[in-house]
Amino acid sequence: MKRLILFFLLVLILSFVSPKSALAKEKAAGTSAVLASINEATPEDTRVKTLRKYLEKYNSPLAPHAKTFVANADKYDLDWKFVAAISGLESTFGQQIPYNSYNGWGWGVYGDNVINFTSWDQGIDTVSQGLRVRYIDGWGAKDIWEIGAIYASSPTWAVRVQSFMNQIEAYRLRNPQDTLSISI
Repeated sequence: MKRLILFFLLVLILSFVSPKSALAKEKAAGTSAVLASINEATPEDTRVKTLRKYLEKYNSPLAPHAKTFVANADKYDLDWKFVAAISGLESTFGQQIPYNSYNGWGWGVYGDNVINFTSWDQGIDTVSQGLRVRYIDGWGAKDIWEIGAIYASSPTWAVRVQSFMNQIEAYRLRNPQDTLSISI
């Protein structure tokens, strides 16, 4: 009986280990078919699904750009909710912006001065990069509170951005059916 149980455990373990080993060997050999099948089998990042669904609740024009938010957050080592949360505070998620500016972050907006972006994706990338390069790396801001002290004139900016980040996270936790990927 013990041998039978050990045999099944070994088979179970090998079923998880062997495909990965074979896949690693095929990848090392440069098989493009393997790489294509990996991409096809990879479920959509749950952060993208969460953010898209959350932004859709607000009829945000930014909802189709959830993947850009997440990709730029990863690229610039930011919290994936941060730049979207800023847009929630500054423009009701892109709904109230200077005409034709694609600037939902108040980025460079001072009185009549407005920085225009050519697309939402360019705006997301510029703001994400600017937060990393200028605020975090350049000025040494270590968290949202220190960024807020530089970024915004309002002393409540950081707490309100954090509130939107918390709402996005709460949405993720309350709606797992919208965010979990199941693959077989």
